Amino acid sequence: MASILDSLVGSCTKKLQKIITEEVVRILGVKEDLKELQKTMSRIQCFLNDAEKRRTEESAVNNWLGELRDAMYSADEIIDLARSEGGKLLAERHSSSRNSTKCGGISLFTCIPSLQKRHKIAIKIRDFNAELENISEQGERFLKLQHMHPTAEVPTVKHMRTSPLVEPNLVGKETLHACKRLVEMVLVNKEKKAYKIGIVGTGGIGKTTLAQNIYNDHKIKGAFSNQAWICVSHEYSEVSILKEVLRNFGVHQDQGETVGELSSKLAAVVQEKSFFLVLDDVWQPEVWINLLRIPLHSAATGVIIVTTRHDIVAHAIGMEHVHRVDLMAAAVGWELLCKSMNINEEKDVENLRNIGLDIVRKCGGLPLAIKVAARVLATKDKTETEWRKFIDRRAWSVVNLPTELRGALYLSYEDLPHYLKQCFLYCALYPEDCFIYRDYLVMSWIAEGFIEEQQGKLLEDTAEEYYYELIHRNLLQPYDYSFDHAICKMHDLLRQLACYLSREECFIGDPESLGVINISKLRRFTAVTKTDAVLLSSMDKVEFKVRTFNTDQEPWSVEDTFFKRFPCIRVLNLSDSLVKCIPDYIGNLIHLRLIDLDGTDISSLPESIGYLMNLQILNLSRCKALHSLPLAITRLCNLRRLGLNGTPINQVPEGIGRLELLNDLEGFPVGGGDGNGKTKDGWKLEELEHLSQLRQLAMIKLERATSYSTDSLLTDKKHLKVLNLFCTERTDEPYSEEEVSNIEKVFEQLIPPQNLEKLVVGGFFGRRFPTWFGTTHLASVKHLILVD
Repeated sequence: MASILDSLVGSCTKKLQKIITEEVVRILGVKEDLKELQKTMSRIQCFLNDAEKRRTEESAVNNWLGELRDAMYSADEIIDLARSEGGKLLAERHSSSRNSTKCGGISLFTCIPSLQKRHKIAIKIRDFNAELENISEQGERFLKLQHMHPTAEVPTVKHMRTSPLVEPNLVGKETLHACKRLVEMVLVNKEKKAYKIGIVGTGGIGKTTLAQNIYNDHKIKGAFSNQAWICVSHEYSEVSILKEVLRNFGVHQDQGETVGELSSKLAAVVQEKSFFLVLDDVWQPEVWINLLRIPLHSAATGVIIVTTRHDIVAHAIGMEHVHRVDLMAAAVGWELLCKSMNINEEKDVENLRNIGLDIVRKCGGLPLAIKVAARVLATKDKTETEWRKFIDRRAWSVVNLPTELRGALYLSYEDLPHYLKQCFLYCALYPEDCFIYRDYLVMSWIAEGFIEEQQGKLLEDTAEEYYYELIHRNLLQPYDYSFDHAICKMHDLLRQLACYLSREECFIGDPESLGVINISKLRRFTAVTKTDAVLLSSMDKVEFKVRTFNTDQEPWSVEDTFFKRFPCIRVLNLSDSLVKCIPDYIGNLIHLRLIDLDGTDISSLPESIGYLMNLQILNLSRCKALHSLPLAITRLCNLRRLGLNGTPINQVPEGIGRLELLNDLEGFPVGGGDGNGKTKDGWKLEELEHLSQLRQLAMIKLERATSYSTDSLLTDKKHLKVLNLFCTERTDEPYSEEEVSNIEKVFEQLIPPQNLEKLVVGGFFGRRFPTWFGTTHLASVKHLILVD
């Protein structure tokens, strides 16, 4: 906790350093109070390293850390409040500067309310200063430090982003033989009605890796009419399981279909056909016996592989064959350790073999433990001294953890730098076995304030480095079929570790199961319910301090008072919910950094959204009823991403180009010049001129563009990695010669920078592609898609 607290305290201290110099603080008259707050925080940083060492043995120190964590969140909120209210006072001063009757530069009508605001904020900061000073004094008493120095992050020896990714592998002759034997067993029995094979073993032992190699074997591909891989997990939805099977079989499902309807559809799909099905991580036999057995019985033949930790599950399902995965022998574990460290020749580290075998034994022969331990070792020098230090680490012997999380798994977390620890723990908010999408995850990290600014780099680039480092440390598992590993999963044991370590702050489940005391302490929350509504009604008097709210429910309804329940919210995911109206009250959520309205039925956004000066991410993709954007959207000076993909926007305010921090602009509608003075039917290409930080840009309706005055509109955008260029498909009449000539000129001028990695062109109706298609401007492109 202390290393994460160090990050929290450090982040707040940096924010204080910045805001103290701003005009908003001068107008509030709280500069000295904020300086005092900064001084106290700097002193507290001296305690954290010692507190971390003692928190597991001393409950008083652990409780002190809990109080400090809550105080740091409060400090973060106070900084936001000061900047928001100070900004409003500055705006009021500017708007009233022409009034003849003044009160310190503010009109008589606004003078008294302004003084009241300043007094209220000053009192809040002073009260908090006193509270934090008390916490600081308690820390000094507990820790009794005579020589205090700020904690310093111990840097990892090597950065792992550039190392090759270690793919799932099988090691050891026995394991390879078992894989080959099970592949043959599948093929030999593929003409049987429903032949069931069980793969049984403890968590992290390699059941899924073995099943993946069987599933992906070239002999299996094409041997069955239908093939599906389904992650079942401990908590599963019958509807979700059926939908996933149908999706794997290439069948479309409609929203709102029942279990009965989906079962009938599945039975029809496999009628008199063959199938191969893997059910991974099964905890209850009912998923086969009660859910899938009957609809799949209509198939002519089929083979089912089930992976499970429990013999009783395999027995209840009635396996024709059970393969038990045993713990790795030391020699095989040493082979896996070397492979996971990208060591191609074991002779290169032969002098470390004995220590390596000791490490394998400490990992208990579990492949997952060996792989995460290997990635920690990969950050160290390959010397006997470094490996001996590793094997003597205190983290191996921490006992106040669930048994299955001790040893190498906890050590792999403990070895993370502080900025990666909080990113890893945030992944506890994702349900078991679900896909984690890189772009949304890194945006959430940014919105939560986890990403440290680095000179000359965008936050998004740094956040992606964090993401890939977690992958290279084997703490996230990339999905093989995603471009650039943009989709990943989390092994259930590592997810258990993240859930356990973040249990005081994070919760995933039904909010109705939480008591008032527990929910009042939560900071991050994923609601999973069995109804179509997320109900918070039983907690009307609870003061929510939640910073992130997600839901795994689809679709789900939003109660009228929903927005008023989360005054501290930073990340609000309402995607695919049944929300139809965003109230004016949203303008009061001054801490909000990310709001996701993807797939909702909203038809408008209130002008009060312009008060969200901290808003960084606004996702309006797939909002089919939304046709216009409010004027106030151009006041969102900190906006970094605006998502409009799949949304029929035909009315936009001028001035999107003033939002110079925008680096992700998807669904940019090019305008034809129609509209009144303040709104247009789309944006001109000129709006892109000053958006120098663009990383991803998707433009639509390019047939309405007119040629630009220069060819360098996109060429100078050194951060641009993804570019989508779309024209509107026309079916009623062909394009004229003039239109064809114009689109060729427009595309010719949209020369991308040489660092572009992905290019998508759709609906282009010119007779020839632009000349830059055949130049070095596409030298870095890894993914090129042309859509007719």
